[in-house]
Amino acid sequence: MTHSDNGFFDNFGGKYVAEVLRRPLDELEIAFSEAIKDPDFIKELETIQRDYIGRETPLLFAETATKLLGGAQIYIKLEGLANTGAHKINNAIGQCLLAKRMGKKRIIAETGAGQHGVATAAACAKLGLDCTVYMGEVDVRRQQPNVAAMELYGAKVHPVTSGSRTLKDAVNEAMRDWAANPDSTHYVLGSALGPAPFPDMVREFQSVIGREVERQAAERNLDVAAMIACVGGGSNSIGFFAPFIDKANPRLIGVEAGGIGDGIGQNAVRMSGKAARDGIMHGYKSRFLLDEDGQTLQTRSISAGLDYCGIGPQLATLGRQGRVEFTYARDDEALNAVKFFARNEGVLFAMESAHAGAEAIKLAPTLPKDKAIIVNMSGRGDKDVFITCPVFRRDEWLAFLHAEIDRLESDTDIHNAKIMGETK
Repeated sequence: MTHSDNGFFDNFGGKYVAEVLRRPLDELEIAFSEAIKDPDFIKELETIQRDYIGRETPLLFAETATKLLGGAQIYIKLEGLANTGAHKINNAIGQCLLAKRMGKKRIIAETGAGQHGVATAAACAKLGLDCTVYMGEVDVRRQQPNVAAMELYGAKVHPVTSGSRTLKDAVNEAMRDWAANPDSTHYVLGSALGPAPFPDMVREFQSVIGREVERQAAERNLDVAAMIACVGGGSNSIGFFAPFIDKANPRLIGVEAGGIGDGIGQNAVRMSGKAARDGIMHGYKSRFLLDEDGQTLQTRSISAGLDYCGIGPQLATLGRQGRVEFTYARDDEALNAVKFFARNEGVLFAMESAHAGAEAIKLAPTLPKDKAIIVNMSGRGDKDVFITCPVFRRDEWLAFLHAEIDRLESDTDIHNAKIMGETK
């Protein structure tokens, strides 16, 4: 089941939207179907992937980690080396190129961890499109480096103050904007969810990851036992898994955000726990963390990109069918994975990707040495400095922040004094 059937993956998926969005979604579906079969569009996309994104990304043998853990060989797909630091640029460039082909001049996007926002802002700067990004106020606070990058690329960042002020609320605001401006605007949805055709479209643009892995593994004659990816909405995992979905092997393992515990509001576990229900939200049917009245439950994760209350419909179906195995990693396990791969491989995982790294650390020792597991490092951890430094080097980080505040206040005083002197 690589593609949807009229927008559905068995019972999940669909196009549950207000009438005002029916037309733009139908137009988008037609435009995408035509573009993906057009050799000129594909050639332009592949050229940008090569020259701007920096594809293909390497498949790194984690030799030291493999020796330390014993068992299976660990390989890391370094999507963090793609331009803008994560896999998100694959989809952002694809959708922005499609929007430009459709004659749209304004792009909107939602973002959680900020990587999709950064990617969309960069893609718009590259292709000459206006960009607005909606981001939950909570995520704006904890992902300031990415906010600064978006603004540097010329995007307008709108902090969302409604609801839980995280990713789901950013999605709501972006969809409201699109409903109000369908003729001039394209919504670059960042994950493989939402109303059709977004799940198919995002998977297609992200499947470049899986196609490269398939070729790279074959070139090295790897006997791949398992492929592991973190799962929030699901864009990196579904692209990583795509070429293997209709095959019996390897095992496909999705790792959700286990947060700090099993209780409601302590995690963002949809598929590997018992709190999720079938529901309809953000224009599609899938598995969501909902209460008995159908209202979204609070989520929690150290990673801003994994705390979404739902999961893409294709992944939900693949999980129900058993083709994708779901598990979770706690916040502390993800932090340990960041440190482990940084110190032993010189690779800095994003907090989201580190959830997949944590599962690799647990799985590798249980498999034979002639087997391989491949981990998708969906993003680079530079963006998480405000999360990891308070954990790994709290005192030094506090001293740095106090010094920066003192310096900025001093600079402000000097600047104000200069202005006052010039006006006398």
